[in-house]
Amino acid sequence: MKEFYHVPKASGKNPITVTVPGSKSITNRALLLAALSEGPCLLKGVLFSDDSRAVLSCLEELGFELEIREAAREVRIVGTGGRIPRPDARLNVRSAGTAARFLTVFLAFAGGDYQMDASSQMKKRPMEPLLSILRKAGAVITCQEEEGHFPFRLQAHRLKLSEVTVDTTVSSQFASAFLMTGTLLPGGLTVRMEGDRTQGAYIQITRKMMEQFGLRTEEQNGAIRIPGGQKTCLEEYVIEPDVSGACYFYGMAPLLGIDVTVRGIHPNSMQGDLKFLSVLREMGCPSEDTETGICVLGSRMREFRGVTVNMKEFSDQTMTLAVIAPFASTETKITNIGHIRFQESDRIAAICTELQRMGIDCHELPEEDGILIRPGTPGEATVETYEDHRMAMAFSLPGLKTGTITISDPGCCRKTFENYFDLLTELFGGPSA
Repeated sequence: MKEFYHVPKASGKNPITVTVPGSKSITNRALLLAALSEGPCLLKGVLFSDDSRAVLSCLEELGFELEIREAAREVRIVGTGGRIPRPDARLNVRSAGTAARFLTVFLAFAGGDYQMDASSQMKKRPMEPLLSILRKAGAVITCQEEEGHFPFRLQAHRLKLSEVTVDTTVSSQFASAFLMTGTLLPGGLTVRMEGDRTQGAYIQITRKMMEQFGLRTEEQNGAIRIPGGQKTCLEEYVIEPDVSGACYFYGMAPLLGIDVTVRGIHPNSMQGDLKFLSVLREMGCPSEDTETGICVLGSRMREFRGVTVNMKEFSDQTMTLAVIAPFASTETKITNIGHIRFQESDRIAAICTELQRMGIDCHELPEEDGILIRPGTPGEATVETYEDHRMAMAFSLPGLKTGTITISDPGCCRKTFENYFDLLTELFGGPSA
């Protein structure tokens, strides 16, 4: 039976301070890099969610030695330097795009015979660009339903590959997968990137984390070279709080006229979604760094203005901006977000459909790969979430202002932030009946 959450109308102007989980992007990269390392590595601040549990489950099936301590938000992994303890495993990556892309390349480079399965949602997401490269290098990949998609059998032994060209237009995860695992090839790997996100935030996170784990990369003629056979050992790694999750609370600040602090978020974060705070400042809502974390000062906002913004580099916040935009005094235009059509849902279509369901004037801008949202008062609506965690969390925000929004299938936020709606209830006293 489908669940529903009626978002409580927030009252009062008291400031709030919240704790968000660890970053999904950093957690899943750290899990892979720790497995690639030599010897034990203790990860602190780990996000425990559907996605990270999918990666952990796969690592367990592959025979890695793990100590999982959810209450302490810690995982200890004994890395094997690129050798797979059980090279004939059957894996299910569930709905985790990072697990799907990262593990497929890892297993192909390490070698073995694997059965790879996924959720019905992940089966719809593209894998063909990655599978095509691996096939050309000598891997035998047998797709068992739709060609270029999960599920498939992966058989790989001593691949012949020295250079790859990866299109980042649909997903930069393909490039990150090759970057992190390139050292497993005896001669290393040169990664050339094409498309409009070759220097994107997630690529930069990947390279920064490789450096933190001791994996060298070299710039060569516009490409990135990863020397082969590198040995790394990192005893401990601390994962940053999730800026993507923090931004839902930061979006509440201008909407409710309150001050919002998120613990552990500071301007030196490597996560690209921090740019959302610059958008809020442009709209008229200032922020400041404090000892506890960045505080967005909704109480000091005099006017809340619409903006025109290119969100290509922090597109996970498209929905957050879209749902607070109707409350601005002028229209908001979001551009260069075409790639979000291929994520957990067709997010452009989903945003427009659900805002229109509320009575908001919102439509696509095909020539700009974007959307336009005009000011308006959202009416009563039950929001469909399309099994998309970001739709569920973002669309709760207008409900806090109006008290007229119900979220369908709130449990889909387990993908990255499983206690999000519990936290809303704790902060604002809902849900109302």
